[in-house]
Amino acid sequence: MKETIQFKLNDESVRLEVDGERMLLWVLRTDLGLTGPKYGCGEGFCGSCTVLVNNEAVRSCQYPVKNVKGKDVITVEGLAKGGILHPIQQAFVKHEAMQCGFCTSGMILEAYSLLRKNPRPSIKDIIDGMEDHLCRCGSHTRVVRAIQTASDEMKGAVKR
Repeated sequence: MKETIQFKLNDESVRLEVDGERMLLWVLRTDLGLTGPKYGCGEGFCGSCTVLVNNEAVRSCQYPVKNVKGKDVITVEGLAKGGILHPIQQAFVKHEAMQCGFCTSGMILEAYSLLRKNPRPSIKDIIDGMEDHLCRCGSHTRVVRAIQTASDEMKGAVKR
């Protein structure tokens, strides 16, 4: 059953007539044309579909769009401001923390959420926080270094 869903997406107001049970991933990709969130496993296990809802990382393939009513949604496309990459994005580039790039947007957003909760994570905190993101290319050690660098460059405060 269609309903009106209003929310903020990457700092822009969005209003849609959509089935509220439809998964957020498909609304973002199909209806709104965003390519950052990816369909990976479809079960919420791999993390490729991760987006931020009110700054919390969620798996959009398992998140009904009705749950974002009145909330802020951020995709990887929304982290950069004024053409300048967010420090987490910059750190991923600096450390070559991606190969194929399929899982990267989800990892970046999970890292953002992690650094909001813990601005100065230990290596163990980072590994534990990123554990549920799968990367078939095996760039995990570079991801950890990128998150450490982002934390240092942001001086322990997540900037957006």
